[in-house]
Amino acid sequence: MTTETPQASETPGGDSPLKRAIGPKLLILFVIGDILGTGIYATTGKVAGKVGGALWLPFVIGFVVAILTAASYVELVGKYPKAAGAALYTQKAFKVPFLTFIIAFMVMCSGLSSASAAARAFSGDYFQEFTDAIPATLIAILFILALAALNLRGVSESVKTNVVLTIVELTGLLIILVIGAWAVLTGEGDPSRLTEFQASGTGYALITSVLGATALGFFAFVGFEDSVNMAEETKDPVRTFPRAIFIGVGVTGTIYVLVALASSLLVDYKTLEKSSGPLLEVVEAGGVAFPPKLFALIALFAVTNSALINIMMASRLCYGMANERILPRAMAKVLPQRRTPIVGIVFVSALAIGLVSTGEIEGLGDTTAFLLLCVFAVVNVAVLVLRKTPVEHSHFRAPTVLPVLGAITSLILASPLADRDAEVYIRAGVLIAIGIGLWAVNKLVMKAGGEDTA
Repeated sequence: MTTETPQASETPGGDSPLKRAIGPKLLILFVIGDILGTGIYATTGKVAGKVGGALWLPFVIGFVVAILTAASYVELVGKYPKAAGAALYTQKAFKVPFLTFIIAFMVMCSGLSSASAAARAFSGDYFQEFTDAIPATLIAILFILALAALNLRGVSESVKTNVVLTIVELTGLLIILVIGAWAVLTGEGDPSRLTEFQASGTGYALITSVLGATALGFFAFVGFEDSVNMAEETKDPVRTFPRAIFIGVGVTGTIYVLVALASSLLVDYKTLEKSSGPLLEVVEAGGVAFPPKLFALIALFAVTNSALINIMMASRLCYGMANERILPRAMAKVLPQRRTPIVGIVFVSALAIGLVSTGEIEGLGDTTAFLLLCVFAVVNVAVLVLRKTPVEHSHFRAPTVLPVLGAITSLILASPLADRDAEVYIRAGVLIAIGIGLWAVNKLVMKAGGEDTA
């Protein structure tokens, strides 16, 4: 991994109307908090249902795929330290506004489906550990509204809240690891489960089973790509992002594999599959006197963190797209005193509320992963295309093999080989169709206003 020193004109940041409030330590915690959360706390059981007791394998493969694509994002955010992420990179690489809009819309929808999955997880088994008297959909809607209010207060408040929630959710996962270690030391676990596959044999069924589990499990790794949308609110983003993203993916990947091992050791995969709070099953089976309600509370904080960051990132993406004239300029409106993108926050929060009722945790999580895997394939190609256009400042440069492998693995996991339910493709197709409709409306509005729509 090298540092590239190019020669064309491009400035590494410059002034931004957004407040630069995020330093290196905050960014590392932000990335970790962005990745941790709903995926590992809520979908571990569904991944186990697809692969069996060898729950650790999809997380190992997902970790490798995440590192490959993370390297591309690190190179691009260092080269272009601006909000808008994949949309910005797609436009600079291919200069096709329609493709740029679709990619941006897919990223935004992935964040909203992820936030919806988190809202569903919040109102599921973990919340029902305390009460089941309140309708789950109402809980999810109130949950989204509370996060929108926090986002409106400001990025500093949101990121500091993220730090607290990240520490809480890390604590929850460390509890799982301690319980798993205790089980190994006392002989409570069943090591034979670690090589148990849901699909028998070694042929096509086994391959699709593992790929399907990896695709769903990849939902637990998404989040590192969101952090690049905070480039205009980060101090010295060119130097800060490489370390933050790689440390974030490395820490979370290691934790995920260990949590998967502990879960399989202690609980049969069929039991995990039936629960929307699978790690609660691990706590109860661990033979350690840890209060289930306390762990459920920790899990609620964890899924809250995921939703908070996804709502935050989607609103910043709207802001960035509006500045690039991909969305109407109104999306770039900033609340004067708080300096937060008010229109973007209201818009994405409304969409998230609409998505809450479109599916269960597994379907929403798999939709998130599918949309982002398609985006990741494009980003990995874009990083290679953009090497023809150097910039003046030095920045991280990934070895060429990484984006090549990143594109291939992303396409494989997004393909029908991953054995996902048809509803995932249908939901994604409907979202993209909505995006195409918005693109057409935006072009008409710009044309009516005498703006260039080329």
